[in-house]
Amino acid sequence: MNKVVANADEAIRNISDGASIMMGGFGLCGIPENLIAAVRRKGIKNLTVLSNNAGVDDFGIGLLLQTRQVKKMISTYVGENKLFEQQVLSGELEVELNPQGTFAERIRAGGAGIAGFFTPTGYGTLIAEGKETREVDGTMYVLEKPLRAQYAFLKAWKGDRWGNLVYRKTARNFNPMMATAADTVIAEVEHLVEVGELEPDFVHTPGVYVDAIFQGTNYEKRIERRTVRQRAA
Repeated sequence: MNKVVANADEAIRNISDGASIMMGGFGLCGIPENLIAAVRRKGIKNLTVLSNNAGVDDFGIGLLLQTRQVKKMISTYVGENKLFEQQVLSGELEVELNPQGTFAERIRAGGAGIAGFFTPTGYGTLIAEGKETREVDGTMYVLEKPLRAQYAFLKAWKGDRWGNLVYRKTARNFNPMMATAADTVIAEVEHLVEVGELEPDFVHTPGVYVDAIFQGTNYEKRIERRTVRQRAA
């Protein structure tokens, strides 16, 4: 039951070119910084990355875009990454954009074994092109299919040796559902504790979903876009 591995490099040793990887987090909060750095060091290429956003130019998934290791991004928002924009416009990077709620529900469906769902979001837009539509009680809906991946990279605040995880605040946005929708789940944590130290009622991801866990290091906790108000005169 002890799922602890030495570090990020050990955790990704079996990942090869062409893999699909879900990467948790929201903006720059709750992202698997150590795992992203390990993928960059190993030089794995032609990756399909499923993440809410693509980080910024020099941090998060942006580091993998710098080295041209990502072939396709399945995301919701990419507005803070100029490199991402350049690669998409040049045809170097394939992108599949999703409304944010649809993205979350597609992952949840993938984890729950649901074959698909109908949503009104995106009907009549480019999002709906090529997809089945249906009218229900006078409202038009678009059929969205589930999302799964070979791997999920999670970032949690605390975790124990069995893989039970606790997230902190905004980091809960995508990490928990991604834990259910991948074949192999790897978690990095700020605090690795002994079994029994986590309050069971506060565990967000049960260890049954997690295959490997390690203590992360050197977290930067950057702010994606700093907004301040002017001081009173």
